[in-house]
Amino acid sequence: MGKLSGKNVAVLVDKGFEQIELTSPVEKLRDEGAIVKIVSPQSGTVRGWNMTNWGDEFPVDIELGDASASEFDALLLPGGVMNPDRLRMNREAVQFVRDFFAGSKPVASICHGPWTLIEAGVIDGKKVTSYPSIKTDLMNAGANWVDQEVVVDNGLVTSRSPKDLDAFNEKMVEEFAEGRHDGGGQGSSGANRDLADAMRSSA
Repeated sequence: MGKLSGKNVAVLVDKGFEQIELTSPVEKLRDEGAIVKIVSPQSGTVRGWNMTNWGDEFPVDIELGDASASEFDALLLPGGVMNPDRLRMNREAVQFVRDFFAGSKPVASICHGPWTLIEAGVIDGKKVTSYPSIKTDLMNAGANWVDQEVVVDNGLVTSRSPKDLDAFNEKMVEEFAEGRHDGGGQGSSGANRDLADAMRSSA
């Protein structure tokens, strides 16, 4: 029996996600017994980006409008550039992400994925890493950015790029297996919690 047997994991993506940042973690999650569902604003299928060009189509298990964070134990946010840029402009996607933090559920995000965390108002006070080009965005949102292959902060796992996937996948499994991380779901600052609450009430 795997470490994640019986765990339900959502993978939130829009078109243009970096393909390997979905396929590699999802393979690891399923190897450990997790039930993994692709959640997307797209219907039917959603297309990945394979390094330098469009990649494969992947079946969407649950359309975003029909998905609820309450149905899942953890969340995976692949990167790419187009994908998180689309998600952070989608109010339903931002709320979906926010709800995982409100429930103190573990979240794993790689590369440009943390862009959506910024929009959700959950990154203030968190120690994170990411693709270097969004370092300033994260710091401006109150995060403590470091240049490491993988960073864990109270259930939030972040990595920089596909080259870090082995370390990212291992820590993701550890944190998802631990489950809820009570005490830091909205970030470590009261100001951030107030912001998240205000954004939730206006959504």
